[in-house]
This record gives sequence, structure tokens and C-alpha cells, in this order.
Amino acid sequence: MKATVLGCGTSSGVPRIGNDWGDCDPNEPRNTRSRPSIVVESATTRILVDTSPDLRGQLLAARIDRVDAVIWTHDHADHCHGIDDLRQLYHVSGTPVQGFARRATLDSLTRRFAYVFAGNAGYPATCEPHLLEDVVRVGDIDVGVIDLPHGPITTAGLRFVGEDGTIGYATDFSALDDDAIAFFSGLDAWIVDALREREHPTHPHLALTLAAIERCQPKQAILTHMDQSMDYARLIDTLPGGIVPGHDGLVVTA
Repeated sequence: MKATVLGCGTSSGVPRIGNDWGDCDPNEPRNTRSRPSIVVESATTRILVDTSPDLRGQLLAARIDRVDAVIWTHDHADHCHGIDDLRQLYHVSGTPVQGFARRATLDSLTRRFAYVFAGNAGYPATCEPHLLEDVVRVGDIDVGVIDLPHGPITTAGLRFVGEDGTIGYATDFSALDDDAIAFFSGLDAWIVDALREREHPTHPHLALTLAAIERCQPKQAILTHMDQSMDYARLIDTLPGGIVPGHDGLVVTA
């Protein structure tokens, strides 16, 4: 089983509009970060996580034109505003994409993007909505789900279990309690939010994420959702062994 990091930036991406690279070296291609999304796949099943505003370019770069399902972690713009690009996946497959989200997220998406799920003015629905339960099976991948605090809302933390590996994904959270630590423990690979070094009210800062990785002991950890203060080369030089900064297009094998 493997995961492809489609995008590992924040809601503003890197660089920010205005050519704002912050502390990131603009000559390092791995500092160019689109909005956050991943694909997890086995030999027979492919699951997209979130539909970022950069989804079209991300799927083109990864040469992906088919998915078996999409899972939304939550309804913030940087995680769902590329939802229209599911239309082309519908055209390729000829059937609506199977879409999963927790109840509050699903209600928000089906209200805001009703035409995606119900069609409109002769245009067909391009996604079929499903409630994301605590455990759901897509093809040959079992997906475990846990709710994580993200400011005033929650976001879905995900654990993908295949015949030959386990991959975790945790983005947009502000804390991990003991239940969450147990949920993410013992993974082959954990892709996890590390927004910046300074504390943030709704995202984990680097020290919080490193402490969680130490407790969960994945075989490898990949940082994502990083802002323009998180220079790739500096992180590579300073992170503990087994932990690397993600970059757009990175393929992680479980």
C-alpha cells in the first residue's frame, strides 16, 4: 500500500500570493506547496482524501484519473473547494464518485454544493454522498476514523489498513488525547500536520507533532500542512531520524 502526497501546504499554499516565500528557499522545488490532499492506494483500490482547490493540477501531476472513493476530513475551503474537479472523474468512470464524510461535514457539503450531489438543470450528480462511519471498507482497504479537535469543529483522523500495510493521516487538529495516540500508534507510515514552529490555536506546531510521533512510534513520519516558515532543507537537517518533511508528489510506501 502507498500514499501520494498531492499537496502539503497550508490554506495559502507556498509561496503565498505576492510571491511570499517567507523563510523557504524559492530555489528548492520541494518548498512549492499546494493545498493539502493525499491519495492512498493498494493494488486494486484508490482513495482520495480531500478535494483541495488545487486538485486538478495535483491529479494531472500524479497521473490519476480514477478513484474508488473520496473522503473529506472536514469542510474548510482548502480541503473541499476543488470539489468541482470530481466532475471529470465522473466523466472518466461514467459513475458518480463515492463520497464519505462525517455527519456535520456531509451536511455542510451537500448544502453548499448541492449540484455536485443532486445534479442541477440537466447536469447529473457527480458524487454520491455517504456517512463516514467509525470504520468503512473501500475495496480492499479498511478505513478507521477518529474525530480530532480543530478549533470549534472536529476533523476526521484516518487510519488506512490494507493487506500489506497501515497508513495514518492527521491534519488540521489542535490536540491529540490518549485515544487519538492509541488510534495512530504502530503505523507503517503517518502523514501528520506540522504547520509551523510557533504555536497556533487550531493546528499543531512542530514540537507538538514531534511529541505525538514519539508517543505513536510509526515506522516513518511525514510532515504536511506546512507554511512558508518551514524550509525543506532546514527541516531535513534538523528533524529526528525517521521523520521527513513532505513535498508535493512524494510517494510514501507502507
